[in-house]
Amino acid sequence: MNIRIFDTTLRDGEQTPGVSLSPEKKLNIAKKLDELGVDAIETGFPIISNGERESIKMITSDNLNAELCGLARTNKKDIDAAIDCGLNYIHTFIATSDIHLEYKLKMTREQALEKAVEAVEYGKSHGLQVEFSAEDATRTDREFLKHVFGEVAKAGADRIDIPDTVGYSTPQYIGEITKDAIDATNLPVSVHCHNDFGLAVANAISGIQSGAKCAHVTINGIGERAGNASLEEFVMALNSLQFEQKWETNINTKLLYDTSRYVSKLVGISVQPNKAIVGE
Repeated sequence: MNIRIFDTTLRDGEQTPGVSLSPEKKLNIAKKLDELGVDAIETGFPIISNGERESIKMITSDNLNAELCGLARTNKKDIDAAIDCGLNYIHTFIATSDIHLEYKLKMTREQALEKAVEAVEYGKSHGLQVEFSAEDATRTDREFLKHVFGEVAKAGADRIDIPDTVGYSTPQYIGEITKDAIDATNLPVSVHCHNDFGLAVANAISGIQSGAKCAHVTINGIGERAGNASLEEFVMALNSLQFEQKWETNINTKLLYDTSRYVSKLVGISVQPNKAIVGE
C-alpha cells in the first residue's frame, strides 16, 4: 500500500527558531522536495506576511508535480489568502484540547466546533480540497475529538489530520485515536507528529499501522521546539523494517542524503553527526 508523504518543511520547518527563508530559497526547497517525490508540499501560511504570500505564489506558478497546500486557521480571511495565492488545497486547523480552548482561544468546545465546520464548508464552497486538523488532538477529550472529526466529515472535509502538537502522545495512544478518526469519518487520515519526547517517527509509524494513509514530515525533522517527524527516518523505516504489511512511498530514497544536506545548508541548521539515516 502506498503511503502519502506530506512535507511541511516550508511551513512547520520554518517555525524552527532562527530560521527565516527568502521566497527564492523557499522555491528552491520546493523544487528539491518535488524531485524527491513528496506527494504534497505545505507551501506556507499565506495570511502571515506579504513575503510568505510572494513565496507561495512563486511555488504555485512553477508547475511542480506535488500537490500544493497552504495552512489556514478556521476563518474566512485565512482561507481567502490561500485562494489568492493560487492554492486549491488548504490545511485548516483549530485547537480542540481543553487547555488550548481555555488559555489560547478562550472559547468553548461548541464554539470551536462551529468554527471548524464553518471553515470546512467555506473552503468546499470555493472548490478547495480541505484537510482538517484538530490542533492538540492528543490532549483532546477522546469523545469530543471523535465528535469534531465526525462533524467536519459531514461538512465535506476531504481529509482528517491528527496533530500531536506538543509531542505528547505515545505510539499506543496515537494508534487508538487514529482508529477513532477512521471510524468517525471514513476519510483518509494523516498524522502530524512532534518530537518533544523523541517519539515522532515511532508515533507516525503507529498511526500508519492503525490505518492512517499519510504522514506530515519535514526534512531532517526540523520544526519548532524539538522538531517534527523526520521524512528520511520515516520513509526508510517503512522501506526497510519488517512490518506485517508492506508499505511503499513515492520517495526516491537515493536523493535523501542530498536533499538533507541541501535543506541543512539553506536553513542554516547542521545535521547532528549521529543523526539516523542522514548523519555523517
